[in-house]
Amino acid sequence: MTSLPIYLGYKYFRSKKGAFASFTSLMAIAGLSLGVAALVIVLSVMNGFEKELQTRVLGVVPQLIIRSDDGINDYQELVSRISGLDDVISASPYIETQGLMSAKNRSRGVFITGIKPELEKSMSILPSYMISGSLDSLSSKQGVVIGSWLARYLGIEVDDVINITTTNLRSSILGTFPRTISLEVVGIFELKAELDQSLVLIHHDLAVNILNLPENATQGIRVKTKDLFAVNEVGFNLLAQSFLTTEDYYFTSWQQTHGTLFQAIKLEKRLISLMLFLIITVAAFNILSTIVMTVKTKEKEIAILKTMGCSETQLTFIFLNLGLIIGFLGTFIGLLIGLIVTPNIDQLINLIESLSNRSLMDSYFINYFPYEFRSTQLIYISVSVLLMSLIFSYFPAARAAKLKPVTILRHE
Repeated sequence: MTSLPIYLGYKYFRSKKGAFASFTSLMAIAGLSLGVAALVIVLSVMNGFEKELQTRVLGVVPQLIIRSDDGINDYQELVSRISGLDDVISASPYIETQGLMSAKNRSRGVFITGIKPELEKSMSILPSYMISGSLDSLSSKQGVVIGSWLARYLGIEVDDVINITTTNLRSSILGTFPRTISLEVVGIFELKAELDQSLVLIHHDLAVNILNLPENATQGIRVKTKDLFAVNEVGFNLLAQSFLTTEDYYFTSWQQTHGTLFQAIKLEKRLISLMLFLIITVAAFNILSTIVMTVKTKEKEIAILKTMGCSETQLTFIFLNLGLIIGFLGTFIGLLIGLIVTPNIDQLINLIESLSNRSLMDSYFINYFPYEFRSTQLIYISVSVLLMSLIFSYFPAARAAKLKPVTILRHE
């Protein structure tokens, strides 16, 4: 009798006419499959967007900056010492200010960042996202690198000249006015992120000159850490070092400047996951209704089984197996659909755009659907759906096990 629950569970799953499955079983499987597929697709796409933001935003903005209110003089020794610490990959001087960039009767507010081009490969991903020109073309006297969105907006290309008006004031016999400099565009990058419209790079020494800082001085030390999510701990460890305790140093990290963005993404992912799990829960009710209908139609067979000595536990397992078969097939098909559809979302969007003759993604900075499958999420989804299938199967299965043969067969 040990194989009886498995055999009867599969028998009740199949159609009376010999088809693979009954209509109610197919509807239950379809509901679960759509719910699981939707959850896999949405979570994978959100994982992809989160990873893209981490790569394209946190790969460019400073992870950690050591600052001082009075600026940092003779920064070379400090950069060398910080770069030699265990939790640090590399360090470089860093200057940031705001300005107004103008060209061809158009202007745009920008963040002007002074960098050391020779150190940028170890500090950010920008060298890998240059679509024209090179960061190495920046010099202490000339050169600026801008984003692709900003270049299109201003209508400029490499070798064109742009004007930058800085917040640094200049005094003359005519009065006090902001300083304006003309620079040649030597490179254009494209991150497909918001930084494409606001980030402008110049040589660190040129930034020192623009802001009238002392020679061999800088605003801060930019630090790239080994653990992106432990920057605050690294910052406190740096401030505890002997070579940083003599001055009024402090630090800022990406968690202070961009942390709310990633917290919002994680919260949104949780809320969407909860919503989709509720959809799967509603779909799992189909399992309950399927088993209730099966129990109702199989009451006579249940009564005969009990008179032949079938225990309540065995009867319960018969319908639990039925629910597990539906849950397993629904989960498997849903995962299969999700794993097939997710990598091809871009093709589906392109098809919709061609049929509707309109662009759906051009208004976004990331004009494609990134995705990332995470095995832990797929396992969690599968186990959760199977557990729900068991839970919704148990109640009608337990009811079937408690049916009294005398009551059922009285009128036979």
